[in-house]
Amino acid sequence: MPRVAAIDCGTNSLRLLIADVDVGRGELTEVHSDMVIVRLGQGVDRTGRFADEALVRAFDVIDLYGEQCRAAGVELIRFVATSATRDASNRDEFVAGVESRLGIQPDVISGVEEARLSFRGATQALDETHPGPYLVADLGGGSTELVLGMDNPEAEYSMDVGCVRMFERHDFSDPPTDAEIEAAVADIDAALDRAAEAVPLGRTRTLVGLAGTVTTIAAHALNLATYDRERIHGSVFLIEEACEAASSLTRMTHDERAALGFMDPGRVDVIGAGALVWRQVMLRVEMETMLAGARLDTVVTSEHDILDGIAWETASGASPAGG
Repeated sequence: MPRVAAIDCGTNSLRLLIADVDVGRGELTEVHSDMVIVRLGQGVDRTGRFADEALVRAFDVIDLYGEQCRAAGVELIRFVATSATRDASNRDEFVAGVESRLGIQPDVISGVEEARLSFRGATQALDETHPGPYLVADLGGGSTELVLGMDNPEAEYSMDVGCVRMFERHDFSDPPTDAEIEAAVADIDAALDRAAEAVPLGRTRTLVGLAGTVTTIAAHALNLATYDRERIHGSVFLIEEACEAASSLTRMTHDERAALGFMDPGRVDVIGAGALVWRQVMLRVEMETMLAGARLDTVVTSEHDILDGIAWETASGASPAGG
């Protein structure tokens, strides 16, 4: 039963999961986890490159994660980089920085691979009360992955819309105006039109939302005083309720969002844009299932995501890892 470390480097955050994984029994036991918002994707949608100050922030956290892995006796490490790193022209500088600090080369994965790993991490933790097919939506800083399947992914699509990308692209006021929201919604809906050509959204029987934007919206819907991972994981909402919580966050001022006890300071500026993405995803999937002659009126929130998928595959030797 190897002790593995999974590191997920997204557009907004750097996250670490250290876990003992028993592949034979299908058990993953968390040893340690950490998350720091470094905003690596700062300006990437506009400039096409990593900002120098963003690289400094990321490397400081990677140094910290290396220390935590050594202290925990980690045997295998896999570092996965996603949307912002795919898009950055100076990604070689980032890759070299990771390799010099951790002794492994990061995997800059495609949106399809990102979707597949998120699907495995999320569905492994679902119980029998949630029927398939599952549509797993992983809403990140730079992209949103949609993947449909039962035991394994059957169709997936990566949309270039995420909380950071939408916030920077549409330059939201404080609070955003109706015109700004309408422009962002049109952008998101156009991406969903393309996604629907690749993924039969109408087959969805359980919609599962992942990542910080979605879990923060769940915390708001639950009226939590502070962020409570145990209460958030597995929470089920009517789509109408979840959409109301998302719209509420979008319409708030920066100071109103900052005053919420469950809100990570690094999400305050971008959560409104991310909430728009999640609202439009939920509404589109609800409509597509109705058009297919079925009914989907709830959404499940999961704290298990791409990190879990990385850990499972690293332990099973299904993907490259180092130590």
